[in-house]
Amino acid sequence: MPRSSPRELRVPGEILLLSTYAMGHSPTGLSSLAAFLKPAGFEPRLLDLATGPLESEAVKRAWWVGIHVPMHTALRLGILVAKKVRVLNPSAHICFYGLYASLNASLLLSDDGAGDSVVGGEFEPVVVEWIQALESATLAQKTPRPPPGVSLRGHPAAPRMARTEFKPSDRRGLLPLDRYAHLQIPGGTRVVGYVESTRGCKHSCRHCPIPPVYQGRFYAVSRPVVMENILHLVREGAQHITFGDPDFLNGPTHALALVKELHERAPAVTYDFTAKVEHLLAQRHRLTEFARTGCLFVITAVESLEEEVLRVLNKGHDRTQVKEALDLLRQAGIAPRPTFVPFTPWSTLEGYLNLLNFLAAEGLVNHVDPVQLSIRLLVPPGSLLQQDPQFLPHRDLLDPASLTWRWRHPDPRMDALQQRVRDRVEAGSKDSAETVFLEVRRLAEEALNGRQEVAGAVSPLLPQPPAPRLSEPWFC
Repeated sequence: MPRSSPRELRVPGEILLLSTYAMGHSPTGLSSLAAFLKPAGFEPRLLDLATGPLESEAVKRAWWVGIHVPMHTALRLGILVAKKVRVLNPSAHICFYGLYASLNASLLLSDDGAGDSVVGGEFEPVVVEWIQALESATLAQKTPRPPPGVSLRGHPAAPRMARTEFKPSDRRGLLPLDRYAHLQIPGGTRVVGYVESTRGCKHSCRHCPIPPVYQGRFYAVSRPVVMENILHLVREGAQHITFGDPDFLNGPTHALALVKELHERAPAVTYDFTAKVEHLLAQRHRLTEFARTGCLFVITAVESLEEEVLRVLNKGHDRTQVKEALDLLRQAGIAPRPTFVPFTPWSTLEGYLNLLNFLAAEGLVNHVDPVQLSIRLLVPPGSLLQQDPQFLPHRDLLDPASLTWRWRHPDPRMDALQQRVRDRVEAGSKDSAETVFLEVRRLAEEALNGRQEVAGAVSPLLPQPPAPRLSEPWFC
């Protein structure tokens, strides 16, 4: 029940919400939770550690600290932050929340994780109930009784997955949008806002962290809430909107209604979204409408062109369908931005070189962030792959530092090539995509041929047209 005053039943101290990494956009895991906490009488302090330091005084004033962990990088950084919080304020209650929280609950609630509680799934209402329970128990000097969906040390709980009645986000306390990633297009840049119109996903790609938690469920955020979020971002200066849904086309009717309304109310604003290859094929008749309403590009997780890799990962498409989906996007006037996991235990040197040749022949080199050429399959705790019979022969020890299962490729040349490609990509952060691509292709040919290629022997690229992109590469 909403309180009449934010000072009723107040534990001394503040509520602090922390984000460590949100792929270059304003962290919705903070602004969404703030929108639930404030009507309940709480005034959380929001700190985005991707854009500023951990403020020691704010930590010392806090009695409850929430650390949002929506992805693997955020989880790793979040654990380091939790340990700093524990040193600065030993009495503060530290709660990890978000997609990766429940997947890693046992670690986060150990001494190595430094957490006191974990909330996964549809976290906003659960966190509010948990803070209310903690506050009442603290003031009454009693042991708190956690609501369903809260895991404590020695008391695991399944994440609560009931449909949430979402509220418009509350970004007060976060930095202006121009401090985050921006859109790069020929001739200039645009300020970007980020929204989510759905949660979860229908599908079960085996390397994705969403299926173990949502198990095929997805929930739509009501159109009025999404539109209020978008229009608020536009008023703050957003000229382009990223729909950050795991798959915008899980609910195609919902998606199209949103972008039509966006175009009617803010016709100069452009947008992008993420969708599976199979959804792009199924919704081919709607692609021209997405283009008409301002869609500049679509991210699609191709992952690989190799049949065996796609089968193991349960991607639901093949090479021919990838080519068809990319062609459909371009015919509609939408730039494709495929993403990849080119290094897996089932990938081959020939397959990697074929992928590079495909990107060159299709004019996609500028459509793929160079980091995508170096991605190695990540298998964190909780992944559907960690006990998969197809993965177990390659699995090594769990790496506590990187929070992932180590694995070895049966062909040592692939592991060596991945390291060389990673090093080249990292060293060439200021180089053009074409320059990095040519170097990577040379490394791949050397690995396949077993000898160093003569400088300049790599075939030149066909002309590669520029493509719209975000200034921070998309990867977890």
